[in-house]
Amino acid sequence: MDHAMPIIILAAGGATRMRGRDKLLEPVAGVPLLRRQALMARAAGQGPVVVALPPRPHLRYDVLEGLDVQLLPVADAAEGMNASLRAGILALPGTVRCAMVLLADLPELTAADLRRVADAVDLTDGNMIWRGATAQGAPGHPIVFRSDLFPALAALEGDSGGREVVSQQADRMVLVPLPGDRARLDLDTPEAWAAWRARNPDAVQD
Repeated sequence: MDHAMPIIILAAGGATRMRGRDKLLEPVAGVPLLRRQALMARAAGQGPVVVALPPRPHLRYDVLEGLDVQLLPVADAAEGMNASLRAGILALPGTVRCAMVLLADLPELTAADLRRVADAVDLTDGNMIWRGATAQGAPGHPIVFRSDLFPALAALEGDSGGREVVSQQADRMVLVPLPGDRARLDLDTPEAWAAWRARNPDAVQD
């Protein structure tokens, strides 16, 4: 594992299906989800953690206060996920050989999961992408991109989340199975949060 690998957390989206609530501020084990994700990324390695955020002022900045992470306002965040991905990639030092991209709204991922994906990275084997997957093999997050792909990621527009780049590298991608469905499980509605909490009364502890 490259212990200095940067991690980009995509956290600039509007959470429009939450009907006024912000899913990234929902508590998980007593901690706002976004703060939990930043702490998880910080614990996963020694590299920089970049958090792409909506423009200030926004409550998401408050829950990240005091953490050793780079807060990256995304002026065009309303465009969609690719604006955050673009900004995060462009914020990286030019010497970086790969970077991990993490969605902010996956409440069951752990630091050990991130390390497992990072440990699979081998920059000598010709692959371009290493990606977390469910236990059944469905592709999910986090995703590590080799720096060769940074120009393509930095040129994306819209809300695809980099799917075009990923699909073009399907034969040079390594899937890393993680326990259960946590590589894909996100909670986009109040009902989904209520159902998840009913199944996980103590939420998730790393």
